[in-house]
Amino acid sequence: MNIEVNPSGPLKGEIAVPGDKSISHRAAILGAIAEGETRIKGFLEGEDCLHTLSCLEALGVKIRRKEPGHYLIEGRGLRGLTEPERVLDVGNSGTTIRLLSGLLAGQSFLSVLTGDASICRRPMDRVIKPLTQMGARIIGRGENRFAPLCIQGGPLKAIDYSSPVASAQIKSAILLAGLNTTGTTTVREPLTSRDHTERMLRAFGARINVRGTKVTLIPGSVLNGQEVTVPGDISSAAFLLVAASIIPGSELLIKNVCINPTRTGVLTALQAMGANIHILNEREETGEPVGDLLVRSGNLQGISFEPEWIPSLIDEVPILAVAAACAEGTTTISHAAELRHKETDRLKVMTRELSKFGIQVKELPDGMIISGTKKITGTECSSHGDHRIAMSLAVLAMRASGSSTITDAEAVNVSFPGFFEMLKSCEV
Repeated sequence: MNIEVNPSGPLKGEIAVPGDKSISHRAAILGAIAEGETRIKGFLEGEDCLHTLSCLEALGVKIRRKEPGHYLIEGRGLRGLTEPERVLDVGNSGTTIRLLSGLLAGQSFLSVLTGDASICRRPMDRVIKPLTQMGARIIGRGENRFAPLCIQGGPLKAIDYSSPVASAQIKSAILLAGLNTTGTTTVREPLTSRDHTERMLRAFGARINVRGTKVTLIPGSVLNGQEVTVPGDISSAAFLLVAASIIPGSELLIKNVCINPTRTGVLTALQAMGANIHILNEREETGEPVGDLLVRSGNLQGISFEPEWIPSLIDEVPILAVAAACAEGTTTISHAAELRHKETDRLKVMTRELSKFGIQVKELPDGMIISGTKKITGTECSSHGDHRIAMSLAVLAMRASGSSTITDAEAVNVSFPGFFEMLKSCEV
């Protein structure tokens, strides 16, 4: 699908973005292995999270959709899943394949996980290695580096694992596997990654200790079904925050957004660039901090990103690159090599696509150097099938002179169904 995007007038109004993708995945998975019923409101009905539900149903979990975003999950307990009769298709979802790998490693049956072409190119050895240390039997393509993955479930042992990278998916896979061991499982990271799994495990009744970058799971607790309200996804809100920041005369109030401190690097970076963003009505819902974000347009300045910011904004780098393109001066983003292993090589793709708009960009091995400019020219560009690239280019196109065309724009449905319609609704 191709989308034409024209220069935009000011963005105004009060809006709510779709539910948080990370929390939606985890609520469904923990609800499936809990005792009793879990009710989820605000569940993100994007393609990634719907693939998670489909996989859980194939594992014998009964899931009912009451209304849009409202699901009832009948938990089967830690050992109540059943062997699937088909290959489990995760679509484009790295979270689904990695978290389910940890969960299925400790079950008593065989399962096979696969996904689309992008998933089959993404590294899976980063979860296979620690799971194998726990006793898991996993076979993958390319010398156990890529999907499809064949997992013969069985008994596992607890480990103390030091992850070479800060990754919530690695950490979560190990913790989910640790639920099926008799010992204490520990994960250590070089920097703190997003902590939704730890928070939700605790909410469901697990014993979790967190000290700095060290997370310890103590087994033996029964997980009980919960009522989960999923807040808005700050990764989705980021596109609107940047759009309102760079389009003169804009003012948006984005309501009910998750402001978990392991996810708010995008706010830190934008505020360091001079963005006019305020957090209002702070509160807590289902163990997650939530607030309303008020953003007004302003003049952004180029900066150098601090290395410690990167784990908490890794998914927002494409849209932050758009903010940098519209800022005064030069912005340097580094320590972000992890972006080469996402749905696309986001460093290479963003460098290529920003250049089409007339922006000077230098690709680094682990980042980009972006020279801000006021001369942004509409063009034809491609999402390369990556949802975050598609939305980032749409925001940039709204600031360009002349119309732009984005190819493969349907990729936005992975995480933000209705994205283009929401942008239109905000235009004055």
